[in-house]
Amino acid sequence: MLLTPLPLTPDHDIPGPLLTELTALYASNHEFQALSGDFPNPDDIRPEQVAAALARELADPGVEVLLARSEGLLVGVVITLARHPDPADPDPWIGLLLVDASVHGRGHGRRIAEQVEERFRRAGRTAVRLAVLGANPKGLAFWTALGYEIVDHRPDLQLGRPCAVLRKPLGAPRRTPRRAARIAVVDPEGAVFLFRYDNVEVGVHWALPGGGLEAGESPREGALRELEEETGWTDLAPGPLLCTWEHDFTHTGTPVHQHEHVYVTRGPHREPTGPHLPAAHASDGILTWRWWTREDLRSAPEPVWPPELARLLDEHDEHDEHDDNRQGRSGFPSP
Repeated sequence: MLLTPLPLTPDHDIPGPLLTELTALYASNHEFQALSGDFPNPDDIRPEQVAAALARELADPGVEVLLARSEGLLVGVVITLARHPDPADPDPWIGLLLVDASVHGRGHGRRIAEQVEERFRRAGRTAVRLAVLGANPKGLAFWTALGYEIVDHRPDLQLGRPCAVLRKPLGAPRRTPRRAARIAVVDPEGAVFLFRYDNVEVGVHWALPGGGLEAGESPREGALRELEEETGWTDLAPGPLLCTWEHDFTHTGTPVHQHEHVYVTRGPHREPTGPHLPAAHASDGILTWRWWTREDLRSAPEPVWPPELARLLDEHDEHDEHDDNRQGRSGFPSP
């Protein structure tokens, strides 16, 4: 799942196609809209009403509207507040979390909440609060199941509706071990193929094709499967091991400590291909791709994984050249 800020046009409007998606998402939650009274007619929620509601939220500089997408589809929206108007309240707030009713029960709400918590945790915040309408037992059950506890009862600031105020401390994330494998595909000129990712914990970075291993899968098998899924290339295979390394990041809302096997192989200079790539890339948080020369890698303005990839590839090339010289032109060992 990918969580990104609401994009606006230069005139600070919501792009038309996105507003259509948001309106459908808001309208799908009929039970909540009828309970909240946020719209005049919960049976007829219109795009201009959704746009006006979000504009009122964004008028506060501490508010952020985040969109959640899974496999390219808009599945949720969450509104956060950096600080409550009450100066005695030190915590950030979750003002609204809506998941499209057509995908309720699939864990999207939990994953969105976890990613929001991680964003606050990375910003140095120590707890988060929210309010649940008094007549919303389903909402109260959802949040208490995620570890939120009732700390107060009071009316909300906008309409004076009775609410329960809940709070959750944000401790240090617990890391889940994860095994992964990647392949450095190097073209005839020595450039390497990389994807650009945006991760909720570590931010924007570039990494090789690959990902987590499935149960019973070897690193070579996993690297090959991931390469085919993410690029559509079926004519390559993992070559020698380039390196192993470990790092922390958040995967689908879960903080992980990942151990990676990184292989290297030669391949033609080409683009990824296949009808399923847009959905796969959206699911994995892949933003774009490009081929990087060694000079590009050494001056990269954004982090590249694994670190010192240019040096690792240079050392691999030197080793290959040494082996070729030992073999001689005929392909047999030199005397």
